[in-house]
Amino acid sequence: MMTGTAINSSNLIRRVAFVLVVLPLLGALALVVCAPPLQGEMLRVRKHQSRHQIDRLEESWRSAVLKADSTTLDSLLADDYMAITPSGTLQSKEQTLASLGSGTTHFTAIEVSDRKVRFYGTTALLTSQAEISGSIAGEDISGSFRYTHVYARDKQGAWKIVSFEASRIRKPGERR
Repeated sequence: MMTGTAINSSNLIRRVAFVLVVLPLLGALALVVCAPPLQGEMLRVRKHQSRHQIDRLEESWRSAVLKADSTTLDSLLADDYMAITPSGTLQSKEQTLASLGSGTTHFTAIEVSDRKVRFYGTTALLTSQAEISGSIAGEDISGSFRYTHVYARDKQGAWKIVSFEASRIRKPGERR
């Protein structure tokens, strides 16, 4: 009788060990094998959602600039926003808002094309081409431009424009 009990206890210990050790290891192995495709899919979905967010923000930016809507523009720009204008000057967020709000900078049309967005972690780099009509301090600045917006997620997870740079597209042989 003693022998039968020892065998049953031994079998019970093996079964418990299997349940407590082997099954969790098999489950972990299954997660490791399946996780890369799931992570890749999750990243693709998140990137797709972020691209749509950036597209909406770009339309909000375009609309705010055309309407000289400093309140909306203020919400889109990061506090440490810095712009490099087509003339090469630096412009802070405060300077950008003041120029637009005072009418010194005035846009009547901004037609955007060739938009591309690339993501680097919590940063998005957007490049576009724009046909604009407008003026700065009464001087016509209408023409074709390429511009870059750099977006970064703030502490609350919202995308903010942290940098802007624009360059006039010149025809071959054209000077200033």
